[in-house]
Amino acid sequence: MKPVAGSVPSASDPSASDPPAPDSVVDGDDPRALVWDIIRGEWRFSALYAFVALDLARWLRDGPLDVAELARRCGADAGALARLLRTNAALGVVRTVSVREGRRCYALTPAGLTLHGGAEHSMRSVVIPQGAPDFREAMGSLAEAVRAGRSPFVTRFGSLYAYLEGDPEARGHFDAHMATRSRTIADAAVARYDFSGVSCLVDVGGGVGTILAAVLKANPRVRGVLFELEHVLPGAREFLASEGVLDRCELVAGDFFRSVPRADAYLLSNVLHNWSDTDAIAIGRTVVSAMSGAGRCLFLDMLLPEDDRPHLGKDLDMRMLALHPGGRERGRAEYLALLREAGLVAERVVDLPYALSLIEAVPAR
Repeated sequence: MKPVAGSVPSASDPSASDPPAPDSVVDGDDPRALVWDIIRGEWRFSALYAFVALDLARWLRDGPLDVAELARRCGADAGALARLLRTNAALGVVRTVSVREGRRCYALTPAGLTLHGGAEHSMRSVVIPQGAPDFREAMGSLAEAVRAGRSPFVTRFGSLYAYLEGDPEARGHFDAHMATRSRTIADAAVARYDFSGVSCLVDVGGGVGTILAAVLKANPRVRGVLFELEHVLPGAREFLASEGVLDRCELVAGDFFRSVPRADAYLLSNVLHNWSDTDAIAIGRTVVSAMSGAGRCLFLDMLLPEDDRPHLGKDLDMRMLALHPGGRERGRAEYLALLREAGLVAERVVDLPYALSLIEAVPAR
């Protein structure tokens, strides 16, 4: 029997539909659910960014605090902070450890601990740039970037790197993030690729040499050359010395559009994705012209699947579109075709963790 108009169906009524879950806007099988989940992702990130911008992990790292005390320490409104913490607790960043006389006390979860700047593999310097106003504005201008083929951020600043040159704080966060990411990449590359047959490895655009140091430490007979811009080298020298490999590493300043040192192996980690096809091909040709006859080139980059599967690189490509004048993530076929244009032939592709691939290429015969 159908319920009378205006009445409330009983729980036992087979015609009654279950209400959406408390964590949903619509039923899970509603096609709008996907769109709502994406929208809510923006709200959730805003709560996470506020947590990091207020540096709450710094105050909570030594133990739980109640909302009033935490508000006093970080200089926030206690009522607003309580709402922010409630949401971050739902996200899994903090957890309630006690409620006494209406005063809720929070502690960091393991995920929340990563938001402290001094934590190993800290995520603080990853979150801060994502939520910085200029970067949020850039991501919000994607439609304009697609219409024009050029990002408003690029028009205003020239590139991400040009922007960083004018903002030391943003540069510090970026460098810290890249150092952490490079250590992760280094561990994966050393574990999955045999460098023992290399005599001299040139790390082209290798930052302070994080990956190069890992290779040299794991392969005592390999010599290294870090090829970078002049202003990067003092910090690189200090880092390589701290890693105990400076005695087997030469530091060379230069421009990889002009020339690179001669060697039998080259490493380019997350280099080509920063550049347009034309520029990436030019970089590849520079390396080929310097490579010895039996040399090889190792590229560490993301290769996007050619189908509709989700992939980290597809998300990252939107950031490349928003922040770089020509950089992009590329599909596997597109990437290998680009290498052929540069005079290289990919001999094998080694899948690495974290959506990365190592592409081993040799000069075309």
